[in-house]
Amino acid sequence: METAFIKTPLGTAKITGDDNGIAAISILEEGQITKKIPKVLKEASNQLQDYFNGKRSTFDFKLNPQGTEFQQKVWNALLEIPFGKTVSYMDITKKLGDVKAIRAVASANGKNPLWIVVPCHRVIGTDGSLTGYAGGLWRKKWLLEHESPSQQQTLF
Repeated sequence: METAFIKTPLGTAKITGDDNGIAAISILEEGQITKKIPKVLKEASNQLQDYFNGKRSTFDFKLNPQGTEFQQKVWNALLEIPFGKTVSYMDITKKLGDVKAIRAVASANGKNPLWIVVPCHRVIGTDGSLTGYAGGLWRKKWLLEHESPSQQQTLF
């Protein structure tokens, strides 16, 4: 496995992967930035930078997250949430066919190893509230505002 650390507006992103795909992307408060990105991580690094620069709304590099069969189902459902949109945990449980699995869906969502790429930040409470987020609610709010189709302009 190769690892790289890149600077983002939200902290230092840690990217881990190999020829089989990107296994994990996480956010750290700070960290040593990688000067030479390994070849197998270069595309993921470039696409994340494009995302933060407002030039990308989807990712198409190879993914290889490790998790249970149920977690994989939840993460695949998250991949279907369109850029700039949000869904509730209940919406995902309905999509998976078991509305009683809401806690399991929330748990799988929280174990998502691919920050931003598998967009767990687009999942909100049924009442529209920002619910727990491993990277901190301030990051979730930032990401949702970054993806919002109607960016507010400042007057001054």
